[in-house]
Amino acid sequence: MNHENLNFTLGINKKPASSRVLLENLRQLEGLTGEVFTGYPLIATPQGKYTVDATLVSQTKGLIFFDLIEGGDIGNYDDRQDDIATKIEAKLKLHRELVVRRELIVPVSVVTFAPGVMNLQKLIIDGYPLANENNFVTVLSEINWLNGDNQIYRMVLSAIESLSSIRKSRSKREVLRNDSRGAKLKELEDSIATLDHRQNKAVIETVEGVQRIRGLAGSGKTIVLALKAAYLHTQFPDWRIAVTFHTRSLKGQFKRLINNFCIEKSGEEPDWTKLRIVNAWGAPGGNERDGIYYEFCRTTGQTFYDFKSASFKFGGSDKAFDGACQAALAGISQPLDLYDIIITDEAQDFSPSFLRLCFTMLRQPKRLVYAYDELQNLSGSSVPPPEEIFGNDDHGKPLVTLGDDGRRDVILQRCYRNSRPVLVTAHALGFGIYRPTPAGGKTGLVQMFDHSALWEEIGYHIREGQLKKNYRVVLERTDDTSPRFLEEHSSIDDLVHFECFKNEIDQNEWLIDQICKNLNTDDLRHDDIVVIHPNPITARNNTGPIRKKLYELGIQTHLAGVDTEADVFFRTDIPSVTFTGIYRAKGNEAGMVYVINAQDCDGTGKGLSNLRNRIFTAITRSKAWVRVIGHGSGMQNLINEFQELKNKGFVLDFTYPSDELLGKLRIVHRDLSTEEKKRLEQKKSQLANLVKDLESGELLLEDLDENTKSTLLSLLGGER
Repeated sequence: MNHENLNFTLGINKKPASSRVLLENLRQLEGLTGEVFTGYPLIATPQGKYTVDATLVSQTKGLIFFDLIEGGDIGNYDDRQDDIATKIEAKLKLHRELVVRRELIVPVSVVTFAPGVMNLQKLIIDGYPLANENNFVTVLSEINWLNGDNQIYRMVLSAIESLSSIRKSRSKREVLRNDSRGAKLKELEDSIATLDHRQNKAVIETVEGVQRIRGLAGSGKTIVLALKAAYLHTQFPDWRIAVTFHTRSLKGQFKRLINNFCIEKSGEEPDWTKLRIVNAWGAPGGNERDGIYYEFCRTTGQTFYDFKSASFKFGGSDKAFDGACQAALAGISQPLDLYDIIITDEAQDFSPSFLRLCFTMLRQPKRLVYAYDELQNLSGSSVPPPEEIFGNDDHGKPLVTLGDDGRRDVILQRCYRNSRPVLVTAHALGFGIYRPTPAGGKTGLVQMFDHSALWEEIGYHIREGQLKKNYRVVLERTDDTSPRFLEEHSSIDDLVHFECFKNEIDQNEWLIDQICKNLNTDDLRHDDIVVIHPNPITARNNTGPIRKKLYELGIQTHLAGVDTEADVFFRTDIPSVTFTGIYRAKGNEAGMVYVINAQDCDGTGKGLSNLRNRIFTAITRSKAWVRVIGHGSGMQNLINEFQELKNKGFVLDFTYPSDELLGKLRIVHRDLSTEEKKRLEQKKSQLANLVKDLESGELLLEDLDENTKSTLLSLLGGER
């Protein structure tokens, strides 16, 4: 069996039967390696959008595109093969690295696969491969790529997987000096313009039911969700699709990404009556103010609560929206069938009741995609597992379970926004890895994953020690999960810099000087700069004097969501530097990020995890450089932690807390499915029974083979 050597990404085409047979035959081939896609790539042509039925990218075969036949009529298959080859070659020749003297350096083949046609001999046209299950191996054996070295293969695969170049800057970047910050930022943006394989797979593959996408800040969750919505819209234009989110300033970003993708891949703008980008809460006042919760209430006749009335009835802060959603759900007895799919970003900031509300609004088979990064949660609670979120049916069976299906539970490990030093700094401060142990305490840690394996799932590698409770461990980022090019453009001291000032006035003067330098000599644009205040309550007053001075110097600024519409983060009408509180910063990014008054993120006692999540979120907004500045003893404490991290070479070196300590920390949960929990309990029970049998004498050590005894002793830290 060959399926370990081929990776399969199952997109959407209208030929399910022949696709299934093709995949079965590819899995049977011996020694073939590469990537297989169905319903991909999708390209725009003068005649409209065009989807290839299936594609094989192989180092030994080159590019093979499959023309699939459902039923027994192959039609003018030679014309279709010519058409596919012409369209694909035209697109590939836009990638200059794949062309030598006007010719592609990779062979492009087209095979028509007709599993329902038995007698092919009289239908075959010379030079146009036609196959069914009987001659499939023979046909593919005649296609070979002799010069397919690994580097060229990677370039070809990257070209095929280039779903979109929408990661690039919002507008064309003018660079005056080749060594300026602006030039470095342009190079970075060009380098990450396309998606990696895991992101690409998350976009193309859509499951029947619920899909969860988790990833670090900067792993591309928002881009993946935008492209998934656009991809589904191009494939199913009649579907009613909703994209929703917590941070209102994400609305413009989603609209831009989706619009660009649809134009690039189908040649048409999206139908915004079918594909809706809507706020989570919403309010009366037309399409721009609409929201998922408001639409639910409008459709069902339930009482709609705005923030003020919800806060009065259910309590302030996060209780307001949770209470409003619960009340709306309690008033209905039947699903609404309003959408074919709902895609939800920033699920860590929603209560389970909102996800249940989304679930209720879906037609069967209940396609809901929700994505989150646990550490960007600014409310202090964790996202429960899906079995807990969506509840059970009348027979006590969970309505939603992800099981072991990797397509239903996607983890994006690779971080493309933050360089390794920036990301590890954010994690070190967010978890309190190098925070001193307070007097009378047992650890300086602020919070921790309850399942240690999650560190590896988000892309850390064990350099030393063991990732087990009560054991010391040293964790590092690898070049695979934190690409080296993200940090090679600048020195570490320039990538991430901490500064403590005597007072707020000195801090503000330094910041003003730096922003002037960024705009006047660094080739940075106004929208390359974001100034984040971690305290949302005092952000307006604290940033006022800074913005006033910049205005006097001729530099326009705005406070996101205050001087602009709530949905606007970056101004596009005039050049303007964005100032923001931490909540509106989420989901956005910039080349140069200033985190001011960072001393507000130090502290002790209840609420400390929330403060540390704020500084984590703020730091991870940077796609190049970050400046963390403040004043007083709290700022010096953060600098001391950062200096310890820097001295250790940007690795996380700590003792994993015991169960007792974990109980006292805020636990960042890894969501275990019901099956996983059952398996874990079964294993614990089996181990307990083994110990009991050994103690009672029913089982003797001599009854165990040498291999088992050695393994047990090794795992338990014993010696033979």
